[in-house]
Amino acid sequence: MILLDGKKLSKTIKEEIKLEVDEIRNQGGNIPHLAAVIVGDNPASESYVKNKAKSSDEVGFESTIIKKDANISEEELLEIVDGLNRNDDVDGFIVQLPLPRHIDPDNIILAIDPKKDVDGFHPFNFGSMAQNLEAYLPATPYGILLMLERYNVETEGKSVVVLGRSNIVGSPISILLARRGNPGNATVTIAHSKTENLDELLQSADIIVAAIGRAKFIKNHQIKEGAVIIDVGINSIEDATRKRGYRLVGDVDFDDVKDKVSHITPVPGGVGPMTVTALLLNTLKASKNK
Repeated sequence: MILLDGKKLSKTIKEEIKLEVDEIRNQGGNIPHLAAVIVGDNPASESYVKNKAKSSDEVGFESTIIKKDANISEEELLEIVDGLNRNDDVDGFIVQLPLPRHIDPDNIILAIDPKKDVDGFHPFNFGSMAQNLEAYLPATPYGILLMLERYNVETEGKSVVVLGRSNIVGSPISILLARRGNPGNATVTIAHSKTENLDELLQSADIIVAAIGRAKFIKNHQIKEGAVIIDVGINSIEDATRKRGYRLVGDVDFDDVKDKVSHITPVPGGVGPMTVTALLLNTLKASKNK
């Protein structure tokens, strides 16, 4: 079993980015600037945004965090987005999801300038991606592609089951793995809560991308020998042995399947760090495009 170590790979790629940024700085070029907007006090979102800012600092980017109370109006948030769109010093920015219920995330995403949409959520970028045109890829699927490429996981001609159909992970990764290229050229099936004969589908898959948000959902009996597992899930379960009273697990029961798979991502330390790294690569690209 080969562990697809996202933390280790992320460090390697960030070192590569830093070298490039150092060269840009030496030549007097534009230093990439990543901004993040966070609304409310969601602990997971706050941790994630701080991690993005820390990673930006590590590679030599400029970074800005704009934090607003949960009671901010949608109109006020749209004004912030407009200001970032017009700010020539900012190369790319994200509005951290989820947002408070009174704010429609689609309205916010649509307001972001596609040229600064380094999360890759805007329909312009999503549509360009779907047509295999130049685009900012959604960060988590992009991170998965980087992992498959760097670990030399073959996807051409393989059977892939993507468990989950969100616009953030499931739908885009299914498009990316099916399109021409490397990684790509796979035969992809999207499975979800309404899928019948799910066990049979999973058992036939060479590669499984699990992104449904259900702790330890996939078990040993549901996968075939030598399968590749990409576990996108991040779920907290009670654990009295931990200081904080819980621990993080994926959508796959790691201990149950580890002796049967050929490759697997850990949770934490797998896809998560690669998502942040992909965001940095998109920001570097945005800076160069400008």
